[in-house]
Amino acid sequence: MIKGQQIVCIANTSWFGNYAKSTVQILERLAKHNQVLFIEYPYTIKDIISTWQGKQKAPVKRMLGLENRLYQIETNSKTKVWNLVVPPGLPLYFLKNERIFNFFFALNVAIYKTAVRKALRKLKIYNPLVVSAFNPFYGLSLLGKLNEKAHIYYCYDGVEAAFFGNRIFKFEEEYSKRVPGIITTSDFLNNQKSKLNKNSFVVKNGVDFPVFSAYAKSDLHPRIRKKVGFIGSFDHRFDLETVEYAVKQLPQYDFEFVGDMRNEISRSALSKYANVSFGKPVSPNEVPPLMAHCDVGIIPYLINEVNKNIYPLKINEYMAVGVPVVMNAFADLTEFSDFVSVAANKYEFVEKLKTEIETDNNEKIRKRIAFASTNSWDARTESFSKVLEEFI
Repeated sequence: MIKGQQIVCIANTSWFGNYAKSTVQILERLAKHNQVLFIEYPYTIKDIISTWQGKQKAPVKRMLGLENRLYQIETNSKTKVWNLVVPPGLPLYFLKNERIFNFFFALNVAIYKTAVRKALRKLKIYNPLVVSAFNPFYGLSLLGKLNEKAHIYYCYDGVEAAFFGNRIFKFEEEYSKRVPGIITTSDFLNNQKSKLNKNSFVVKNGVDFPVFSAYAKSDLHPRIRKKVGFIGSFDHRFDLETVEYAVKQLPQYDFEFVGDMRNEISRSALSKYANVSFGKPVSPNEVPPLMAHCDVGIIPYLINEVNKNIYPLKINEYMAVGVPVVMNAFADLTEFSDFVSVAANKYEFVEKLKTEIETDNNEKIRKRIAFASTNSWDARTESFSKVLEEFI
């Protein structure tokens, strides 16, 4: 494990929220021996308005300077991390005209950079190790601008035009070529990035094994009606056709969906079935017991080009509590072939659900838990740290 470094993370997410994040898991462990500054998602004025309207929960008071933009938080790993919220920028990704976008984006970058440099001075961070966590816009714009000793692009997903417009592809390609090193979370992503940068490495997602295994089941649930569970976000990745088909074909099973319902079409379509129930988003510490209460966990992502990039956090989490997993064949996850059932279509999905439930036993439960233990976040952080050492 690297020690004595000052690590600055240019994030494209928030530290806080109702789901586990690989960036948070790794940084809170690196903070045991290093000073860590986490820069929150670059909020805009639009986020302020949406929060006032009750549509989201952005840290408005911190954005506006009414509360401390920079403060220290204690993590779940009992370490301390500095957290920074920069002043809001302008919402720009919808702009079509490149000259107008570039002009106003330069202003956003100036606001962002000024706030970051002020925080660096306050924390006496003069020669940081910069990790840009899936933020090619600001990662590229700040490359070489923070007197960094090294700059790493942590690419944990594939870029999509839906959120950022087509210009994200140009930014991300240029950033991937110029950055000293890249850490990806899947073999598919690494194959893509290695074509642009020879210093591309893989550190796959993990699981907070001590937390999840504490709730692991040791025996099959005795209930007659078996429970199929999904805990996560209902978003554009969700394969409604496959799930609805399974719900209709398996009325003897109860399907429980817990998480952020971002896709009202899916919720509306599934809510008409008597064997379907929904739960609100829960905090990360509530996830393990919910997963352990399932007879099988599902990861029903669409099979498409975008989802090929994914190494889902849920796969190790389900297994850490001893639950069998059925997933669509959206990504090549061959290391799980002995433990996870992969379906090529909705018909296979139904058959594999029945098979996993009907053939599950205590020995399979133990093997899943044992395999998940090898994919802990502690182990992943060690691997992440070794890559960082290559560039210090």
